[in-house]
Amino acid sequence: MYPKKQLAQLVISACEYFNIDTVVVSPGSRNAPLTVGFSNHPKIKNLSIVDERCAAFFATGIAQQTQKPVAIVCTSGSALLNYYPAIAEAFYSKIPLLVISADRPKHLIDIGDGQTIRQENVFKNHILFSANLIEGESFLEKNTDLVSKAIQTSINKKGPVHINVPFNEPLYDTVESLASFNFKIKEENTVAKKENQSIDNLAKIWNNAKRKLILVGVCFPSDELQDLINKVSQDDSVLVMTETTSNLHNPRFINSIDKLISKLTSEEFEKLQPEVLLTFGGMVISKRVKQFLRKYSPKHHWHVDEVTKLDTYFSMSEFVEEKPVTFLTKLNKRKISIKSDYQPKWIKEKESRIVKHNEFLKSASYSDFKVFESVLEFIPENSHVQISNSSIIRYAQLFDLKKSLKVFCNRGTSGIDGSTSTAIGAASVTENQTVFITGDLSFFYDSNALWNVNIPKNFRIILLNNSGGGIFKIIPGPKTTNALPYFETPHTLTAEHLAKMFNFEYQSANTINEVEKELSSFYMDSKQSKILEIFTPSNLNDVVLQQYFKSL
Repeated sequence: MYPKKQLAQLVISACEYFNIDTVVVSPGSRNAPLTVGFSNHPKIKNLSIVDERCAAFFATGIAQQTQKPVAIVCTSGSALLNYYPAIAEAFYSKIPLLVISADRPKHLIDIGDGQTIRQENVFKNHILFSANLIEGESFLEKNTDLVSKAIQTSINKKGPVHINVPFNEPLYDTVESLASFNFKIKEENTVAKKENQSIDNLAKIWNNAKRKLILVGVCFPSDELQDLINKVSQDDSVLVMTETTSNLHNPRFINSIDKLISKLTSEEFEKLQPEVLLTFGGMVISKRVKQFLRKYSPKHHWHVDEVTKLDTYFSMSEFVEEKPVTFLTKLNKRKISIKSDYQPKWIKEKESRIVKHNEFLKSASYSDFKVFESVLEFIPENSHVQISNSSIIRYAQLFDLKKSLKVFCNRGTSGIDGSTSTAIGAASVTENQTVFITGDLSFFYDSNALWNVNIPKNFRIILLNNSGGGIFKIIPGPKTTNALPYFETPHTLTAEHLAKMFNFEYQSANTINEVEKELSSFYMDSKQSKILEIFTPSNLNDVVLQQYFKSL
C-alpha cells in the first residue's frame, strides 16, 4: 500500500533514490500519506517516536554515527516547532537531517483552521535549504527539483534541510505502487571563492615560526586524522591542544586544556602565545582557552574547514576551505622541523599538573569530581561515550580518557535539551557499548527520550544527581545574586520510578565505595538497559572543584 497523494509519492521516491534509508515518524493525521508510504517501503527503515523533540534528537544521534541524512516526519502545527532545538544542533554540528513536515494547503492558513501555523520557511535562520512544495500536477517538475535539491544539499553540505508538504483531504487513500519521477543529480553551483594563500606560502610562514599552536574542537573519530596530526606534532615548535570531543590522543598533546592554563601568570601566557594558530573541528568547550587566545592574539590564525568559517578568537587571517586531512597532508609534505622549547616546556608543565591532579584525587572529598574518576575508569574499552552538556562535559575535560573510547556531545548549541535522545539514537545504530553520562537536569528535562522501543539492551546511563543545576554554582555570577534557586532549580527527584516505567534496570549509589561496587557489575550483559544514579552533595561539589584548581 502506498499513498495516492502525488507529493507523498514524490518525497518517498526521492528518499529511496538518494539512499535515505531511515525515517523517524511521529504520529499525526495530516502526515498520514507519508506515514503510510514510508511504513510500507521495503528499502526504508521506519521508526516511531511520539515526542517530536525527542524524535528529532534521536534522528540526530543516528545521523551523527552514520554520517548520512536521516529523515524525520511529523504532522502539521506545533508538532513541527518541536523539531527546532535538534535542527539548530544539526545546523551548528554539521549533521545531515532531512525534516519533512505535513502541512495544510495555503487556503487554510490563517483562517482559523485547526492545527495550522505558518510552516513555510519556519526554520530560515538555521536551515541549509527549504523546499515549500505546492499541490497540483502543473507543479510536478518544480516540486521534483525542490525535493532533489533539498536532499542533495543535506548530503553534500552536511546539515538540516526542510521539505514542507501540503496535503488536502482525503489523506488515507492508497494505491498499489509508486509512480516514477525524474530525479536529477545536480552538480553544486561553483561560487567564486576567495583564493586561499597557496600552501607554499602558508608552509613558509609555518616553517619560520617557533611557536605554533594547533587547537582541535569536536571531531568525528578518524585514524587518518590521528596519523596526520601525529606527524605534524613531531616538531618541538608545535604544540597541539585537544578537547575530549576531538577523539585525538598522543602523549605530546595537551588533552586537558583547563588543567594546564587555569593558573598561569601573565608572563606565562605570553610564553604560551602562538605566532601561528591552526584550528579545525567543531565548537571548543574551554572558555579559558578562548579568553587566552582573544587576549594574547596570534600573528596568524588559520581555520581549516570544508564549509564553516569560525573566527572564534577574532584574529583569523586565513580561512582554508578544505578538509583538515587534505590540508595536513599538504602541510606534512612541506613542513620543516625547527629547534624550539615551545612544546617541551608545556609538555613538562602538563606532566607536573598530572602529578598534582593525581595527588588531589587521593584525598578529594566525595563529590562530582571524585565520582568522575571512578566512572571513567570503569568504562569498557572501545565503548562509545555520549556526554551531556553543562558541568558534565566540563568535568570530562579534566581527565585522561582511555584512547579506545569514542566521545560525542551535542556541542553545536551546547544545550541540555536532547542529550539523552541523541545518545539513544547513536546507540541504536552501533554494536559498540554505548555509555551516556549525564547530569540530573539534562536527564529529567529529556526524560521522554526513554519512551522509545529502539533502545539496545547494552545501553547504559550514568546519572550524576546533585539535586539541581550544579553548573550555576561553578560559574562566576549566579552565587553573587539572591536568585540562585532560579538558576540552579533545586529538586528532590530520582530516576528510580522512571526506570521502572520505561523498563530499565535501576542501580544507585551514595558513596564512592557504593559507586565502585555498582560499576563493577554495571556493564555485564543484561536483558534490559540500565541506569546507575549516583547521588552527590550539592553543597560540596563546587567547593571541591575550586579546591582542585587551587591545588594546581
